[in-house]
Amino acid sequence: GKSAKAKQIGFTLIELLVVLTILAVLITIAYPTYFNRLDRSKETLLKQELQTVRESIDRFYADEGRFPEALDELVEKKYLNKLPYDPITEKNDTWTTTPPEEGYEGQVADLHSGAGEVASDGSHYDSW
Repeated sequence: GKSAKAKQIGFTLIELLVVLTILAVLITIAYPTYFNRLDRSKETLLKQELQTVRESIDRFYADEGRFPEALDELVEKKYLNKLPYDPITEKNDTWTTTPPEEGYEGQVADLHSGAGEVASDGSHYDSW
């Protein structure tokens, strides 16, 4: 017959619930931290992309004596390998450009992110 001390196989429902509760608490703590860091890394990448393109616009102006007609002209004339992706919108066609002051040739003197969201410091991405 069966002995009084039969081996227990598997987990009880209470044990599973305790483990799931602990996991839920850990995920709740880690989730905002992870996405906060992800947002910060996107913001850092956006700043780098803006700096790179702005430097390319400056080099273009120094070489050509005018501003580019479009961002694509920076790629065509090899000032950029390719038009970078905006890490916030995750697209490369959402950049907004600023024309130069009156009296300067060209259409692109500066660019900004096309994202309308607010950054972690409270500023808007499109103002960077």
